[in-house]
Amino acid sequence: MSDIVTIEAITGKIHLIRGMKVMLDADLAELYGVTTKALNQAVTRNEQRFPPDFMFRLTKEKKQELVTNCDRLEVRMGVGPQEHLDIID
Repeated sequence: MSDIVTIEAITGKIHLIRGMKVMLDADLAELYGVTTKALNQAVTRNEQRFPPDFMFRLTKEKKQELVTNCDRLEVRMGVGPQEHLDIID
């Protein structure tokens, strides 16, 4: 079994939102083969290693607005208590 991720697999997970290329943390975690929780913990523990524009957190209100306007993201973003990090390309 190959561990190579295709360009199509990556580009299919990039969303163009308000002119910005954005990848959900759940999608990035899937590409790395880790859980979303593990990815978020690693990023939080190592914030100094990432550029300032690497990620942002949506407020609950913005998350709901995004899901309302872009219903195809609802399944990927979930509705759990933990807010997701959105990773900027």
